[in-house]
Amino acid sequence: MTQTILITGTTAGFGAATARRFTAAGWQVIGTGRRVDRLEALASELGSSFHPLAFDITDAEATQAALASLPERFAGIDVLVNNAGLALGTAPADQTDLKQWRTMIDTNVTGLVTITHHLLPRLIERRGAILNISSVAASWPYPGGNVYGGTKAFVRQFSLGLRADLHGKGVRVTSIEPGLCESEFTLVRTGGNQEAYDKLYGGAHALQPENIAETIFWVATQPPHVNVNSLEIMPVSQSFGPFPVHRES
Repeated sequence: MTQTILITGTTAGFGAATARRFTAAGWQVIGTGRRVDRLEALASELGSSFHPLAFDITDAEATQAALASLPERFAGIDVLVNNAGLALGTAPADQTDLKQWRTMIDTNVTGLVTITHHLLPRLIERRGAILNISSVAASWPYPGGNVYGGTKAFVRQFSLGLRADLHGKGVRVTSIEPGLCESEFTLVRTGGNQEAYDKLYGGAHALQPENIAETIFWVATQPPHVNVNSLEIMPVSQSFGPFPVHRES
């Protein structure tokens, strides 16, 4: 039986790569996003196995209406990948724009829990899986990470909480936590600063979206009795440093 996956945020990066990986494996893919032109381009590339669903995940009513519009062929969802998310700004907390904080919370937290809540009955019925894209920032703070790291810590803890609530229902839940990965993420975060992008990724041999897509595919295709609670993945070039100590002069 053909399985169906819904991936949020498929217009770039992890989402687009994941849509390609699953359609190549014979799955039906529902791809969501705000940028209609990119969704249409992906639909043209991937063919009839890909169903584009354009809406803003921060709009609860639009989310509900979009899900209700799914044709019968795509209505039975086996896997939900909560990928839509963003980071805005790199300034320290006392210098940041509150609107950026609210946008991150609305997208990374509120949007994620809203679509998850809507789809839980279908996922329980089909004994499906929920894969939430968190970040190493959920566990490892860094300057300028402030609210972004907080939202990703929420995603990680929410994933564990779902596991507890869904005990005995056969639904698998995973928090996938990537480290440095080369994508539009940094351009969005810096307002399109190509110099910052080049500086961050230059010579770093960062993860690529295809690496994350392959990880998502592996988790989603494990046997039904196997649950990966959380999976942290970094490039070899990224590791850990000492805690900074500020000393008075």
